[in-house]
Amino acid sequence: MSLLGYLFAKSAGVGVGIFIGCLIGLSIRKGKGQSGMLVGGSVLLTAVVAAALATAAMMFFTYLGLPK
Repeated sequence: MSLLGYLFAKSAGVGVGIFIGCLIGLSIRKGKGQSGMLVGGSVLLTAVVAAALATAAMMFFTYLGLPK
């Protein structure tokens, strides 16, 4: 497995968790009429962006922790 594949496999759970959490939290927030701070006014797009950023951050931190 390549290094990028390894880092993605180790970090995928974080991205999925953030995606589901954002999807639930932002859906509740938008349901109450508080739709500010959404990317493009979309709950789904905002959750995808948050998950991608979390996955990328976790991949970076995992890379830093690898033995040289």
